[in-house]
Amino acid sequence: MNWKKRTRNCGQLRIDNEKENVVLNGWASVVRDLGGLIFIDLRDRWGITQLVAEPEINPELAERAKHVKTEDVVWASGQVRKRENPNMRIPTGLIEIVLDDFGIINKAALPPFEICDDVELNEDTRLKYRFLDLRRPKMQKILLTRNKFYQITHRYFAENDFVEIETPFLMKSTPEGARDFLVPSRTYKGKFYALPQSPQIYKQILMTAGFERYVQIVKCFRDEDLRSDRQAEFTQIDVEMSFVTQEDVMAIAEGYLKKLWKEILDVDIQLPLRKMSYREAMERYGSDKPDLRFDMELKNVTDIIKNSSFKVFSDVADNGGVVAVLNAKGCAADYSRKKIDELTEYAKKYGAKGLAWMKYIDGAINSPIAKFFSQEEINIILQQVNAENGDLLLFGADKFNECYTVLGALRLKIAKDTGIIDQVKDSFEFTCVTDFPLFEFDEQENRFVAMHHPFTSPQDDSLEKIETQPAEALAKAYDIVVNGAEIGGGSIRIHDAEVQRKMFKALGLAEDEVAMKFGFLLEALKYGAPPHGGIAFGLDRMVMILAGTDNIRDTIAFPKTTTGLSLMDGSPSEVEAKQLDELGLSLLKKQ
Repeated sequence: MNWKKRTRNCGQLRIDNEKENVVLNGWASVVRDLGGLIFIDLRDRWGITQLVAEPEINPELAERAKHVKTEDVVWASGQVRKRENPNMRIPTGLIEIVLDDFGIINKAALPPFEICDDVELNEDTRLKYRFLDLRRPKMQKILLTRNKFYQITHRYFAENDFVEIETPFLMKSTPEGARDFLVPSRTYKGKFYALPQSPQIYKQILMTAGFERYVQIVKCFRDEDLRSDRQAEFTQIDVEMSFVTQEDVMAIAEGYLKKLWKEILDVDIQLPLRKMSYREAMERYGSDKPDLRFDMELKNVTDIIKNSSFKVFSDVADNGGVVAVLNAKGCAADYSRKKIDELTEYAKKYGAKGLAWMKYIDGAINSPIAKFFSQEEINIILQQVNAENGDLLLFGADKFNECYTVLGALRLKIAKDTGIIDQVKDSFEFTCVTDFPLFEFDEQENRFVAMHHPFTSPQDDSLEKIETQPAEALAKAYDIVVNGAEIGGGSIRIHDAEVQRKMFKALGLAEDEVAMKFGFLLEALKYGAPPHGGIAFGLDRMVMILAGTDNIRDTIAFPKTTTGLSLMDGSPSEVEAKQLDELGLSLLKKQ
């Protein structure tokens, strides 16, 4: 070995170590030549320490030090001394190492970008050179936060008597929800495994097997379009418990969140978390994952406008729909007609056909729809939404979900555009959303689908509604939300095979299809399945929130782009014809 191993790391030394002889290893982060006096900032995972080569003490060593370039891998030995010009921005800023020897272990090519936190980088460049991007202190801090997250998770669930069990990555395809990633079998040509979207069925079977408390930090896969807070492969903390109610699962979940936020951010979460029904969340905030850090609540004005001459609103009311209002406080002057047109286009992305509005300025209404309302109706609307001078009122009119979803999206957009989100970015507001619908109607498939998944138990008074009034049935389901992001979701599961059959029937699945896809689960439920339930937390998204970044790719060591590409290693890629032959596959030529 032609280099010396470290005796200390680059974030460890303090003024108490003065006159200590040490050896450091790391990367040359910055090299400065100040008239022969050479300074090198040496960086490793733990931090940065300044090295200094003095020509007056060792001219040969100082001359060699001039040849060190940024990102060279270096070993260095010397004595710790107090710095004449301290750098209070770093923990080691009171000391430096006077070199008595050093060596370049490995020369580095000129990197395509500077390895520092404040460099402006295109994300594709970051992902192509991910091995360099991950050297940046900001990125290392995020992944170290993720590592701390793992350790807290293991400890907490072990302390609460959970068993960590691994479930298979190669499983049966059960396409009822997102699209599966398929894996062809070489041995059984023409047959396929699927990568798990969730270990849902396996963890239920583990409850049937009698383990009672299960947890796993697990990779899951969904072949779906990606967004800034979503990846095709993601990690979740998967939890399942036997002989429990919703309150029991929530108690474990809340204790876990309290521990995470305290140990990582030193933030105390107040327990129990506030509870809010799905319907209340939609009616007040336009979202089943409401951001409660700011007000701007929606107001239902259906009864006020149902007899107005504005047919767009009155027709919606007559057909059982909803007319609601978002009061954007103080925004009347800032939102010109052009900006309102931009809001209208934004609303259309969420299903709106248009956007009706009113400005309340100096006691008068400025609006293209004002002529359709009596003064009394306008006054009641203003009173209902607590309107004040300078407010901008935005209206939604549609079916329940469609109306509130549009206004909820506008609520968030205005909060971002006006700086409200920036003002509350360092606060955390949690809620648990409950009483979800068991089903939602899929217009494209013209059938009811499970809002969460087909294994969610109906509430006791909704059991008969599965077959007779599916639109009215409620689920024993719950989501945990913080700052407008869903970080965990779960339910009490169906543990009775006959109830599970009713659920499958309500989803339009034929008996032979049920037997093929889920026969093994029904078989397990026949042999004494206990009441059970659980929750799954999105690890990547939680780390994103805890680390204060708004991009989930920052929290994953080797993520994919928004189009599912890995720019560093070039996957997905073509494979050799021989590999396809072994699998009994051939590719169709594009026409």
